[in-house]
This record gives sequence, C-alpha cells and structure tokens, in this order.
Amino acid sequence: MQVEINNPRVKCYKCMRPSSTCICKHISTVKTNTRFIILMHPKEYKKEKNGTGCMTNLQLENSEIIVGVDFNNNERVNEILNDEKSSSFLLYPGKDSFNLSQRNGSEMEAFLGNAANIFILDGTWPCARKMLKLSTNLQKLNRVSFDNSIESKFIIKQQPEALCLSTIESVYTVLNLLKKGGVEQCDTSDFLVPFEKMIEHQLDYILNPHNKNYNETANRDIGPKTMYKNNKERNVVFELE
Repeated sequence: MQVEINNPRVKCYKCMRPSSTCICKHISTVKTNTRFIILMHPKEYKKEKNGTGCMTNLQLENSEIIVGVDFNNNERVNEILNDEKSSSFLLYPGKDSFNLSQRNGSEMEAFLGNAANIFILDGTWPCARKMLKLSTNLQKLNRVSFDNSIESKFIIKQQPEALCLSTIESVYTVLNLLKKGGVEQCDTSDFLVPFEKMIEHQLDYILNPHNKNYNETANRDIGPKTMYKNNKERNVVFELE
C-alpha cells in the first residue's frame, strides 16, 4: 500500500509567509534616529503570517523584537532602560501622555531628546494591559500618544472600531508625526506597502472558490474597515480615552 505524503508548503523564513505569498520584495528598510522596541506577547508571536509586529521590525532598521509578558527582569529591556545615553518612552495612551499630534517640533525635541527609545506593546488590548500591569519597569516610563485620524486597513482582522490600528499602522503614524516635527527625516511613502500586499494575498485566498475560507461576498478593495467586534480585543497600541 502506497502512502501519499503531502509536501509541506515552502516558507520564507524572513517574512514567515509561504513562498508563494512572500512580501520580502516589498520591504524597504527605513532608517530612523528613534529606536522602536516591539514588546511582543507570545500569542502574537505565533501569528507568523498575519502579525504586523514582525513586519514592522523588517521595515525598521533601528528596531528589535522582545517576546514576553512580564518584562521586569528581562535583561535586554533593562539594559535599554538603564542606558544613560538615551531616553526611553512607552507608546501608550493616558491623560498625562505626551501627545505628538498636539506638539510642535521644538517641544518634541525637548521631550524626546536624541536617539529616543520607544517601546510598543504588540498584542490584543487585554494582552497589552496585562503586559503593562505586570511590568512595573514599563509603568515608570513617560508615555507618548497621538490623536488618530486614519482608519485601519486591516480588513482581514476584526477590531472594535475604525480608529483601532495595527502595530505597523501605529508606527507609521508616529513616524509621520515625528517627521512633521523635524525629529525624523525618513521616507515613509512605502512603509505600509508590505502590509497592504499581505492583505491582498489574504483577500485572494478568501476570494478563491477552491479554498475552504472562500467568501463570495468579500470585498477585494483595501479600504478602511467597516465591520468590527463588539468586545475590546485588538492588535493595537492606541486607544481613545
């Protein structure tokens, strides 16, 4: 009796997507003065294909990913926090946060200093809350935030409302605000291209009648989301308060 062995799908080990939908050719690394540290929840780390934290890391030359939940005793996190040559901040909302949308360039420079580190919590909102609750070293950081004016294009992922952004969309917004203030001079024109290509590949899969997730009513256009969850789970580091 012959045993038929299914050949595993060939994967790109850079973007972690199947080779047929690899997005690496759309990656255009951006150089920034600001360092972005993506603190990724383990559940988010498992989302190899559709997680935007890893994609953000690929797009930013000056960035890194640290996986965990409680970062109190994380050696790398504390090394960054204790570096006297730079200041660290947490991208997280709050009434006392430094709102980049409402500050001018001189205020940004005075607050952030040179070569700032910005920590980002990458996970659903409940996971992000837990990460911050457990990590008292992060609680001590000054926070930065922004007034979101764009609607998420993450149409393959349910979110509670249009102003809930994925990690890559949040970083894109921050970079543009820092550019406006003269803190950064990077080119962000193609920053979201890999993200948009990922969504295109996913839509092609959904719209293919030969696939199990086929949806004949799906919209092929990549535009702002129109359907959202009723609960508050999401892959976002920004919330209106």
